[in-house]
Amino acid sequence: MRAITIPEFGDEQVLTLADVPDPTPGPGDVLIDVAAAGVNRADLLQRKGFYDPPAGASPLPGLEVSGTVAAVGADVTDWRPGDRVCALLTGGGYAQQVVVPAGQVLPVPEGVDLVDAAGLPEVVCTVWSNVFDTARLRAGDVLLIHGGSSGIGTMAIQLAVAAGATVAVTAGTAAKLDACRDLGATILINYREEDFVTELSRLTDGHGADVILDVIGAKYLDRNVSALADGGRLVVIGLQGGATAELNLGKLMATRGSVIGTTLRSRTDADKARVVAGVREQAWPLIEAGTVRPIIFERVPFAEAPRAHRILADSHHVGKVLLVP
Repeated sequence: MRAITIPEFGDEQVLTLADVPDPTPGPGDVLIDVAAAGVNRADLLQRKGFYDPPAGASPLPGLEVSGTVAAVGADVTDWRPGDRVCALLTGGGYAQQVVVPAGQVLPVPEGVDLVDAAGLPEVVCTVWSNVFDTARLRAGDVLLIHGGSSGIGTMAIQLAVAAGATVAVTAGTAAKLDACRDLGATILINYREEDFVTELSRLTDGHGADVILDVIGAKYLDRNVSALADGGRLVVIGLQGGATAELNLGKLMATRGSVIGTTLRSRTDADKARVVAGVREQAWPLIEAGTVRPIIFERVPFAEAPRAHRILADSHHVGKVLLVP
């Protein structure tokens, strides 16, 4: 089959379309003919040599796909050839076919285009597992999302609004903030011009954020702790601003706050299956009802994979970028 490979680490030009061996499903696996693959910042890190796949995972990039079931392993009973599906992967999505454990496969929601469904698994599983399962966001809470116009951000806004939360976002341009407003965010902070701690406090009458979903990491750690409400939960899922920072424990203790660091890719198959099952139960009905939808910025042909990576790196997009084989 044809796939996007990383023969050496470097800039986006190292991405190479090549012939690779066809994947073979094991007893508990599903083989998918890929209709599209989501592009994520983790793929950019892997391409640069900063995010190795877990042991035993495909060396190919790509953490989510949509497509049609081509074959199933002997122990698989929930899926059959021809089913329209999307899936959360540990790797291997930038290819014509991919093998994935059956517990990480989801049906394409009613009303969602097969290609666009590739923009759902990674972001919905990330948001549900971190914001709702781990940080316990509830109706009436204030959620602060850094990078509100990203794929994860646009999904987090919609799911939080559907849950009855007040959503605050940071973004770097007026156009991105407008897009976040259209999705339901009501507190809009331009991080290039405003201090998000001051603005969030002012616009919540001093309450702050009950939950913060953060992709920046070290650069924002101290200010994130300052922005927490009493009993607030900071969930760090990205390190775009570095991995090491000083934590003022006195400040954290004064608000009974929590700092939680998580990743999705390195979880066990069983834990991923649990997350996927929760997403199917809690989030999929909202998507099928049209309350929540994938926000797709552009579909890019596989042969133009370097351009897809440049789009993410330049950060001018709103929502998801997809690769289409």
